[in-house]
Amino acid sequence: MTIATLAITALQAAGDPNVIYTAQPMTASATVTGYVLPILLGYLLGSIPFGLLLTRFAGLGDIRSIGSGNIGATNVLRTGHKGLAAATLLLDALKGTLAVLIGYRIGATVGLATDASLMAGLGAFLGHIFPTWLNFKGGKGVATYIGIILGLYWPAALLFCAIWIAVAYVSRYSSLSALAASAVVPVALAGMDQVPSAALALLMTGLLLWKHTPNVKRLLKGEEPRIGAKA
Repeated sequence: MTIATLAITALQAAGDPNVIYTAQPMTASATVTGYVLPILLGYLLGSIPFGLLLTRFAGLGDIRSIGSGNIGATNVLRTGHKGLAAATLLLDALKGTLAVLIGYRIGATVGLATDASLMAGLGAFLGHIFPTWLNFKGGKGVATYIGIILGLYWPAALLFCAIWIAVAYVSRYSSLSALAASAVVPVALAGMDQVPSAALALLMTGLLLWKHTPNVKRLLKGEEPRIGAKA
């Protein structure tokens, strides 16, 4: 039984104790093609540190030495280079989308398109926040989160962006905006009958919250830098 089918069946079973499901055998080849290969390819894509690369190419040094020390678009913005920040945001999002689309195509060859897209998306998110060539110290995953959701179910990505913009407009806090949006998206996906995607989004939201722990502490103390503040 695939991840997608299991998620839906488990949800149905929660409301009906008489529902019984059994796992179906899967070949080793299908397992590798549908699960192992997509998550590995997703990880490789996700671990490309665009913020770090773009700022170095622009002669700005190591982005990790300023501001929050993060390699994402918000910290790149603190250099005062809005174009580089926008490019970082776009590329970090697109690598998540690309991972999902590639995973879907690979998984489709063995009848596991949905599962493979989910695994590739998860791999991309893990690659962004835990890149092996940066000693597993990567970004916080907001842009990549959006890109992954965009590849899985684009209306939910638009909802994320709408909530982010609204909260950012009022508060001027990037971290608060991201956390608010990521809290809503899993629930929204479940309400849109996108249960497997909702499960992945919930997992990513948990990781996003964990990565933003220092931001939450600064928010509570009133010490969190606002959007556009220079290092």
